[in-house]
Amino acid sequence: MIDNGFSYEFEGYNEALKEQIRRWLAEDVGSGDITTAVTIPGGSQSKAVIHVKEDGVVAGLPAARLVFEVVDPGLRFRPLRQDGQRVTKGDVLAEVEGSTHSLLTGERLALNLMQRMSGIATKTRRFVEALEGLPVRLVDTRKTTPGHRLLEKYAVRVGGGANHRFGLYDAVMIKDNHIKAAGGIRQAVEAARARIPHTMKIEVETESLEQVDEALECGADIIMLDNMPYDRMREAVLRIKSRSPHVITEASGGVRLDTVRAIAECGVDVISVGGLTYSFDSLDISLDLNAKKGGNPS
Repeated sequence: MIDNGFSYEFEGYNEALKEQIRRWLAEDVGSGDITTAVTIPGGSQSKAVIHVKEDGVVAGLPAARLVFEVVDPGLRFRPLRQDGQRVTKGDVLAEVEGSTHSLLTGERLALNLMQRMSGIATKTRRFVEALEGLPVRLVDTRKTTPGHRLLEKYAVRVGGGANHRFGLYDAVMIKDNHIKAAGGIRQAVEAARARIPHTMKIEVETESLEQVDEALECGADIIMLDNMPYDRMREAVLRIKSRSPHVITEASGGVRLDTVRAIAECGVDVISVGGLTYSFDSLDISLDLNAKKGGNPS
């Protein structure tokens, strides 16, 4: 077990994640790893190192541990880095020891998860660093890979970001199509307020200053400023904070690394970036058998 705060976040989800891992393994392994079965003696034992081939932020070590645990509880997984740490090309992230068959069977799924999660954490860290010194929170969205939301949102936190709502069930977020179908912002907010508990907040997506005014009049708790030019966004924030200082402002839509700081300087409280989880480069990570402990595999 990795002795840091991130690994403990997995404790409540271990069984659910193991069930997902079993499904992913069934997709990959099917009736068996035929190549390993016909080329490697059944009793063969090996030690493997997982190492990174480019600089970045590591994420997914607890997930990789669970993969090998599901494949073969007899495998011994020893992390040498912690999720959230910066790593450089050649760093050894973990060692795994035991049945060669089991190591090779679990290799690809463990690496796939780590590579994707580390890519998300690395991209998130770049955005967080671009916002250094500003009182704004960077969050993700629901634009995640089906079946991977738990891991991808975890990777955002590892990278230094925070999470928006997890799914459709845990917050009221009135977007443009809800507004059209309900007949307007007021109708949508009033209908939602009448049906939700008093402890739940209502967020409204707005695209104009007129919509911002309407959302304020209706008592929205969070107002999203969607794809607004900087001057309009600044004006929207001024209107909201002067009339209802408690209302949270969120900027969203087309946020890039080269624009995120300028958006933050408009005074918003939160910036949501879908690209953290749907548009990222996986970190290049490999597993080598029988490499020296603590070595630097080529």
